[in-house]
Amino acid sequence: MIVTLIIICEVGFWVLLATGLALRYLAGMRRLGAAVLLLEPLLEVVLLAVTAADLRNGAEPDWKHGLAALYIGCTVAYGHHTVAWLDGHAAHRLGDAPPPPKPPRYGAARARHEGRLWLRTLLGAAVAIGLLQLAIGYVGDANDTGSLTAWQLTAVRAAGIHGVIALTYALWPKKAPREPVTQGERPARLTRR
Repeated sequence: MIVTLIIICEVGFWVLLATGLALRYLAGMRRLGAAVLLLEPLLEVVLLAVTAADLRNGAEPDWKHGLAALYIGCTVAYGHHTVAWLDGHAAHRLGDAPPPPKPPRYGAARARHEGRLWLRTLLGAAVAIGLLQLAIGYVGDANDTGSLTAWQLTAVRAAGIHGVIALTYALWPKKAPREPVTQGERPARLTRR
């Protein structure tokens, strides 16, 4: 039941997002579209409530409860960012807004961008670990909570791997490509004296 609800929440997230953006930019109902977009966090509240009720009713804590916590953590960390990103693109494509700025591609600016994304992953992992710790305390010692602890380690590993990847952008920043030289033209750095 929990896995089915996670799938329903994910599908519901994208359906609400598409409906909200369609109302905002295709139907011209900006307030109603914004209200639909504001309903998205309710999906995670429902998932959290159902997961807690499942544990309260005596269900053995297992991978499904851990997956629900990780899903909620990721949605808390990346949900608003995803909605804002897609809203900017929809405003440009369907409205009269200018194109949204693209993330930086090179150098220190790209490293900072990747660092900010890693902080989101860290937030998601912290939320998931906190929810899992609450579930461990809620269930108590009577039941086996090893699977919940394993999901905590999964969250730590995911944040660690993403942190290493983000760090590579700072240690080995990608350099912007040199501008191509047209035939018969000398590169600018060679013509200076």
